[in-house]
Amino acid sequence: MAKAALKETSGKESFAALLEESLGAASGLEGSVLTGTVAGIENEFVLIDVGLKSEGRVALKEFALPGQKPEIKVGDTVEVYLERMEDKNGEAVLSREKARREEAWIQLEKQFKDNQRVTGVIFGRVKGGFTVDLNGAVAFLPGSQVDIRPVRDVGPLMGTPQPFQILKMDRARGNIVVSRRAVLEESRAEARSELVANLKEGQVLQGVVKNITDYGAFVDLGGVDGLLHVTDIAWRRINHPSEALHIGQTVNVQVVRFNPETQRISLGMKQLEADPWEQVGAKYPSGSRFVGRVTNITDYGAFVELEPGIEGLVHVSEMSWTKKNVHPGKIVSTSQEVEVMVLDVDPVKRRISLGLKQCLDNPWSAFLDKHPVGSELEGEVKNITEFGLFVGLPGDIDGMVHLSDLDWDRSGEDAVQDYKKGDVVKVKLLDVDVEKERISLGIKQLTRDNFAETAGALKKGDVVTCTVSQITDGGIEVTLSDGLTGFIKKADLSRERGEQRPDRFAIGEKVDAKITQVDAKTRKIALSIKAREVEEDKQAMAEYGSSDSGASLGDILGAALSKAKKAKKDE
Repeated sequence: MAKAALKETSGKESFAALLEESLGAASGLEGSVLTGTVAGIENEFVLIDVGLKSEGRVALKEFALPGQKPEIKVGDTVEVYLERMEDKNGEAVLSREKARREEAWIQLEKQFKDNQRVTGVIFGRVKGGFTVDLNGAVAFLPGSQVDIRPVRDVGPLMGTPQPFQILKMDRARGNIVVSRRAVLEESRAEARSELVANLKEGQVLQGVVKNITDYGAFVDLGGVDGLLHVTDIAWRRINHPSEALHIGQTVNVQVVRFNPETQRISLGMKQLEADPWEQVGAKYPSGSRFVGRVTNITDYGAFVELEPGIEGLVHVSEMSWTKKNVHPGKIVSTSQEVEVMVLDVDPVKRRISLGLKQCLDNPWSAFLDKHPVGSELEGEVKNITEFGLFVGLPGDIDGMVHLSDLDWDRSGEDAVQDYKKGDVVKVKLLDVDVEKERISLGIKQLTRDNFAETAGALKKGDVVTCTVSQITDGGIEVTLSDGLTGFIKKADLSRERGEQRPDRFAIGEKVDAKITQVDAKTRKIALSIKAREVEEDKQAMAEYGSSDSGASLGDILGAALSKAKKAKKDE
């Protein structure tokens, strides 16, 4: 009996030892990759037989790449990762994802060591970048490493297998950092060398706008950048490149200039279009009218676009009939549509001179039509200058009253003192020069000209009686019977030199003098006592004696005086 008990005890110990050995061997498989067979697919799980006492379940989604559907069926051989021998349900805890990760890590470490590119799929966003599936291993793709240029929308890149370069790996921490940009830059360098080697002027290429500045845009031609100057973007005026381009835009450009030494490339877009200036002479003849858009305003005028690429200048002098010395910005505004007339075209210099005022009625012509010369008008004194008065007239135009047209009798300098700015005055229209845009007015012409009427009756050679009104060193001023004023110079005061003294006359004294000149323009009358005396001597000689009669000059003058006294007595 004792032997039987001993034998039973020994058998139990032997079984326990075998069981422990079996379990120990199986537990040693935990944390390793096993090859199993798909035993079945139930709902969202796949049953895998890995040769253990129980099967394991793996989520169906673990057999699909990110963004793809799983492709697996019963009987397929797959590798899975054994996490635990069994769970609370007695099933083996398996993971296809961890198996793939283990496989991937081994392969990635080899590729990283050999500096080889790897293929991955961007499948998620995280802070600072994106997650990439490298055939099971999850890597981090920093935002700065997605592309050479900033990418606004990564959507088109997600879910698509593409090459990456491993920048850093840490197996202990499970970290992998990859770069898509490094791959692109390497490809870009290769493309750049090929592009530069085959580049030539006139070549048409496709590029992407990389950067925009005030003077143009830099275009990426695929590894090399070219400058697209603002003047070469379009035939029309472009004030800033951003008006026609935006970053990331794909454009067709032509190589305008290329310097192989500096590798500077000048590009053009407008060169791919027809030059609108080729037919400008026939399309825009002088005198024709068009509607255009104001594109730019300067101190000296405004630029008007007649069509894309064709602009003309309306000089400030051609903007308004009446608004002189006014900044063009106060007459027109940017983007305003205006009617203009073509004044001159120079296709060689690419210049078109336009006129704005020519499309409006000429106020001077319109004024003359309504107010013929001789019309009397009323207006406000707008300005007083050294030349005269400027008076506002109908039609928003001004006319000028010259100093000489202010008063008949006074000088203009004296007469202008009677007026001030803002006065309303009556004027007479004297002349309208439409071409020179001048209107001459007069104020004195509204009254009678006493000098002209009275002086018209006076003739050179007439002897008149006048009254001394002023005595000067140069002669005497006299007043004629009709109120006109004359002057007798010192040399004309007497035929006798000793009597040519102004101080021998007194104010109010009456004298007889001969008119020697009547100047209607200067309104002056010149007289001479000397000329009267000489004339009287000649008449006396002719009437009372001659050189043949033997009479002396004293006898002749005595007889003449006696006759004159007798005639006066008879009166």
